[in-house]
Order: sequence, then C-alpha cells, then structure tokens
Amino acid sequence: MADKLIEINHLKTSFRIGDDYYAAVDDVSLSLNKNEVLAIVGESGCGKSALAFSIMGLHNRAKIEGEILYRNYNLVDVDESTWSKLRGKNLGMIFQDPLTALNPLMTVGAQISEALFLHNRKLSNEERKAKVIELIEKVGIPRPEHVYMQYPHELSGGMRQRVVIAIAIANDPEVLIADEPTTALDATIQSQILDLIRELKESMNAGIVLITHDLGVVAEMADRVAVMYAGQIVEIVDVHRLFENPLHPYTRSLLNSIPNAEKGQEKLHVIQGIVPALQNLPREGCRFKDRIPWIDESAHETTPELHEVAPGHFVRCTCYKQFHFPNEMKEGQAHANS
Repeated sequence: MADKLIEINHLKTSFRIGDDYYAAVDDVSLSLNKNEVLAIVGESGCGKSALAFSIMGLHNRAKIEGEILYRNYNLVDVDESTWSKLRGKNLGMIFQDPLTALNPLMTVGAQISEALFLHNRKLSNEERKAKVIELIEKVGIPRPEHVYMQYPHELSGGMRQRVVIAIAIANDPEVLIADEPTTALDATIQSQILDLIRELKESMNAGIVLITHDLGVVAEMADRVAVMYAGQIVEIVDVHRLFENPLHPYTRSLLNSIPNAEKGQEKLHVIQGIVPALQNLPREGCRFKDRIPWIDESAHETTPELHEVAPGHFVRCTCYKQFHFPNEMKEGQAHANS
C-alpha cells in the first residue's frame, strides 16, 4: 500500500531476567498509514511502551527479532549512525514524562534548537532561533521569546509537555509516537494537548502511534485501535467498530470498566486478577484465560491466532464466541427459571 509508513512483522522484544530472556512484545504484526492515528491500548505492563521504544530503537539491552519496515530500512537491524539520521528527523517521539525527557540544565530554546541543529546544519543561528520561536508558538505556548530563555523547572506540566512536542515535531517527522502524552495532566490541559496532536497530524500528514490506557482518549483521537494484552495484540479494529462491536473478552472487559451514568451502575466492573509479571506470562494458550475463569477451557484455542472476523477486524483466540460477563450468566439463569 502506497500510504503505508511502517510495517511491523512478527516483532519480538525480549528482556533478560536472570539467565533467560522473556518476551515483553511477542510476535506483534501491525502497520501504520499516513495521516492515521493508530492507538495501542492496554493496562500497564501489557507491552505498549516496550513496543513504542522498539520502533524508535531506544532499547539498550533488549533482544529484538522480526521486522520493523520503514522506507528501505528494517529498523531492527540498522546501526547507530543510521538511527542518528532517522531518529528526530523522520521519526519523532513524545515521551510520557516531560520532566525526565527534558534536560534541567538547558534552556527551552537551546533544547529545541539542538533538535534542529542535528538534522539541518544549513540554518544560520538567526534562522534557527526564529524557527524555534515559531515552534514554541505553534504548540500553543504564550510569550515564546520569554519561554525561549526559560528552564524546564520554570514551566508548568502542560507547558513542559508542549516543549517535548515542539522537539518531537521540529523536523516535520513522517512518524510520530506519543507515549501516554497526557498522563498526569489535568482534564483541561489534556484536552488542549490532544487538540494540538490532532492539528499536527492534519498539518504534517504524519502517521501517529498513540500509546494510551485511556479509552476516552482513544474515542476522541484514534482512527484504528490495536488492543494489547500480555505482549500480544488481541484485537485490531477501526475505532467506531471498537465501541459498537468489541469482540475479544479483554477489549469488552476494558470497555465495561468505564463508568456509565446512563446504565445507573451501582458498582464499577473490575477485571479479575492482574497482568502477570514478565517471567510468569503464560506462553501457551490464551493469555487472558486465567482472568475469565467462568469461561470453559474448550472455548480457548491451544495456539491462539489473530482471525479476520470482518474486513479489517482481527481477533485473537476463539474464546470471544462464548464470552459473557458473570452477571449476564446470572441474569440468563434467572430468566430461564422464571
């Protein structure tokens, strides 16, 4: 497809614990298109950030296998000099915590200017400063000339996040990865940051990978969604169908956990158990099986695969066909007995 920016095939990212390697991203295949927001959704510990850092080549000691195809490169195999050319120019990243992403000893202007200098040596100092001030203004920071001279600790959390975004988009990247870009921001600032990312996607025609656990953000921002659990993609679907017809038990459980005033819920739905630690992940069978123990063992595949159940809608394991929530079972029994 001409519009395809990145194609990931059978990606496996493993980390060493003791004497063995354990896969945090396990056989993931995905694609990202131009002018698309692809959301990666899941609880903490599901492998979302490990996937993002794999795409950006930011893992130091991980063992990475498979393919991440971008232009004529397989990003799994490129050397550090190639990464120095691509990272920050063709591929940008908005990090989760702006306070740790920014250098506390450098001014805002110097940090954005550095991103420009590394990839465009032809700009004069005056041209570079003008471009930096333009970027500060573009991300919605007032008084850009004043902020240019400030240090990160002098800014609010929302302002620091905007500076991180300015650095990420300084060289108009084709691919932008946003790793939980609104975590720890209040609702008003969160909305402003999301509006900004949406505007950037449209103005730059970029492909954006949005890592999040917030389904409200997904509904507002995404075009397609990949639901991730225990290192695997368990469902891929466009955003409208995700909310209209979610199929995988994990996807349905996540959506059922959202408070809904219209239903008049007395209690929030809680997904049983937690995501297992990396070294304790079940490597055979359905990885979500232990968190839905009321579903019969026979409903699960021995080796769960992604099945295309409708055009562009993929679901892992056949257990979705028999899945129901425990209260639905009780209601069904009550009707049967009455």
